[in-house]
Amino acid sequence: MLTTTNGHADDAPKKKSRPKRQPNPAMAKIEDVPGLPRVLLIGDSISIGYTVPVRKLMQGKANVHRPLTNCGPTTKGIAEIDQWLGIGKWDVIHFNWGLHDLKYMGSQGQNLADPQAPGSHQQVPIDEYEANLQKLVARLKKTGAKLVWRSTTPVPAGAKGRVVGDSAKYNAVAKRVMDEHGIAIDDQYAFALKRLEEIQRPANVHFTPDGSWVLAKQVVAAINKVLAE
Repeated sequence: MLTTTNGHADDAPKKKSRPKRQPNPAMAKIEDVPGLPRVLLIGDSISIGYTVPVRKLMQGKANVHRPLTNCGPTTKGIAEIDQWLGIGKWDVIHFNWGLHDLKYMGSQGQNLADPQAPGSHQQVPIDEYEANLQKLVARLKKTGAKLVWRSTTPVPAGAKGRVVGDSAKYNAVAKRVMDEHGIAIDDQYAFALKRLEEIQRPANVHFTPDGSWVLAKQVVAAINKVLAE
């Protein structure tokens, strides 16, 4: 038995140190290979999931970057877009906002609240979402990059804090904005909807690792299409 300097037994249990959390490889800073196109992926955790697969699929063909954060709702985009774009030239920007805009917050700011609870509300109402997209698209167009909008993926039954069908409603608004500005659309909503049971986690908006690879192939196809134009 160990004793302390005051003569008392030291029987206090020692706290186990938690294993250090490994950094997400999607957030790694990228050193550009000279001569290759520069691609920027903007989006929330869905895009974080497909970032590394996109980089691997485009290795030797493009330098694929992303903001070193979850890009969240359009309100965060407006606040941080200049920082994310930086001062370098972008050839393609593949972007999305939506799942964080349409999610429900509680009356006291609780995240992913019950949509039916008194006082709960969507984080960014659909009319504000449209206005925010207009501002963000105007800023992205100033970069001179080729732009690709990625539609918001489906909300499955049982997903906490969101309502099935809201992705389609927000996507309809986003499509109106993108069509107005002549921006290409990577319709991942329609693509994912046909195979949700295969690629999405149950009752969860997120995708399995294999599912993220499936989405990544669609992202690459959309990027390659505009690069070839």
